[in-house]
Amino acid sequence: MEEGLRERKKRETRRRISDVATGLFLMRGFDDVTVAEVARAADVSVNTVFNYFGTKEDLFLDRQGDLEEIYERVIRERRPGESVVDAYRRDFLDAMDTGDWRYGFNEGAEVWGRVVAESPTLTARTREIQHQVMARVAAVIADETGADPDDVRPELVAAQILDATRLLSRHALRRRTAGESPRETQAWMREQAAALFDLLESGIGGYGRRPLVVAENGETAGDEEDDDVEGDHRRP
Repeated sequence: MEEGLRERKKRETRRRISDVATGLFLMRGFDDVTVAEVARAADVSVNTVFNYFGTKEDLFLDRQGDLEEIYERVIRERRPGESVVDAYRRDFLDAMDTGDWRYGFNEGAEVWGRVVAESPTLTARTREIQHQVMARVAAVIADETGADPDDVRPELVAAQILDATRLLSRHALRRRTAGESPRETQAWMREQAAALFDLLESGIGGYGRRPLVVAENGETAGDEEDDDVEGDHRRP
């Protein structure tokens, strides 16, 4: 019981420090707020702040550390017959319906994104976290599929899926920042999400294939180019 109370107090202190820091960063910008100011506002010492958060960046990105565990659960708990891509598609659409923070569907996400974009150190730390998450997701995919250690496909799949969701979130934040209504942004997101996940599911081999140009004699430009190439091969 005593250990349970102690752990709960630690969680509450950590949450209070994080909430106070986030509020200050959103109001004044990340680079214009010091850790000492956060400590005073949260009524704790600077040492206490660093006992809970390794860096100043972690004060603002504290929830990002949960992403590895959450995304691993998406893969591990996929339904029978459900591919990794389909599991992430379902998770993304569910997150959209529930206003999940992971993809920027929560209130104030555009303000949060602006603070990150305006701070080089936050931007760099965000990229580090993204790389860590991708490595964890790739490892889970490899474990779930029994991939050989030399098989790079789990890394490719993880990179493609996570890049697709980040791309959607980034464009949604830009639209919201530009003044688009949440309903309009959500409609756009659903349409784009369907297109991107369909593309991931079917593969990108045929994407961007240049159409053949049909000439008046019925031949195509591709046919003529192939003939020239063959002729070159026949030359000594």
